[in-house]
Amino acid sequence: MQAKAPPQDRILDAAVRVFRRHGFRRSSIEQAAEEAHLTRQALYHHFDSKEALFRAVIERLYENALAAETAAARAAEAKGCDLADILIAEIGARLGAMFSALEGSPHLEELFSEHLVQARDLYQTYATRFEGEVAATIERVCRARKLKLSSGVTARELARCVEMAIHGAKSAYPAMQPVDAFLKQLERMLRMLIAGAIAPRAKRSAPVAKKSPRKTGVGQ
Repeated sequence: MQAKAPPQDRILDAAVRVFRRHGFRRSSIEQAAEEAHLTRQALYHHFDSKEALFRAVIERLYENALAAETAAARAAEAKGCDLADILIAEIGARLGAMFSALEGSPHLEELFSEHLVQARDLYQTYATRFEGEVAATIERVCRARKLKLSSGVTARELARCVEMAIHGAKSAYPAMQPVDAFLKQLERMLRMLIAGAIAPRAKRSAPVAKKSPRKTGVGQ
């Protein structure tokens, strides 16, 4: 017999469905309680407002995205992918986890913008964590593959540029829709960025052949 999910997980699962269906502004705590098969009073035992519930949904979404990106980077490294492919897999997994949680919602743009209002502190905290995870990947891969970054570029600075590329792609696709076009644009930007950040390997000069000393002697 399958164990029931803890009450808080059931509530968050229900809340995601409600927010996906109605957006943030048109959702209510009553709708979330009904979706979770709880009374309003029982839900209030865990979350004291719609805003608190929304924040919890956003925090879980970020945690899942962070776990997905870490796993994807490790998997790509294990396959022997190059740095660009590893970072693209990592960022793609992060964004994919976010997209899948809200997939099919007609209120996607509202939900992404509203989370900056209701949970800006979480956004800033996880933005730092995401950047740190990308920097750790860059350092790890460069060390393992004996790669060097261009003069003056650190792993942290390159990671910050990667995050800026994500925001740049968002400027072209504010709601990150259509997803395929957004990800294609982002991949193109990341490949150009990473190609420019890797220092070219020094060319090995061909060994100079030693000349045998000329023998001299009588009769030669």
